[in-house]
Amino acid sequence: MASIEELKQDLHIEAELMGKPLKFATTWGVFSPREIDSGTDLFLKHLEIKEDEVALDIGCGYGPIGLAIAANAPKGQVHMVDKDFVAVEYANKNAHLNGLQNAQAYLSNGLSAVPKELQFTTVVSNIPAKVGKEMLSIMLHDIHAQLAPGGQLVVVTINGLRQYMKRNFMEVFGNYEKVKQGKDYTISRCIKQD
Repeated sequence: MASIEELKQDLHIEAELMGKPLKFATTWGVFSPREIDSGTDLFLKHLEIKEDEVALDIGCGYGPIGLAIAANAPKGQVHMVDKDFVAVEYANKNAHLNGLQNAQAYLSNGLSAVPKELQFTTVVSNIPAKVGKEMLSIMLHDIHAQLAPGGQLVVVTINGLRQYMKRNFMEVFGNYEKVKQGKDYTISRCIKQD
């Protein structure tokens, strides 16, 4: 058994995400601290972004999705938000670790602390199974308000939430695309059309 002192040390992950080698420091208490989780891994294999993407990663954790986007959008900028201060601290630490000046993380419950004047071309989230329908409703309406016309919302959820996401995407955005369904996870996408 590891000593408490050892347990308090940062954990380290090295992974190639969207074709870029990235390093992450993580710690116990954040989501999937030992490895890139399979939902995120599947998600990043099917996410398409442009080099000048203005992206928002909601529930960023220690930053694997947001930083993979930042590494692939050198002319863009990435906002990463989480309601967990430890996740935010590590996401910023990892942006620094990978020399990604175009990414920043800050505390926000959904989009509550995201500057309202920002318009995003891509919003992403690895939505937790226990998000709750009220919070999801608030988030989808807030995302719709801050997506640029033609912008995309792409999420990964457990398969059990697939129909639920489809209904909600149709209701708020009027469109839904199932990008990929794996053994455990589904990637869903919609576009802001107005």
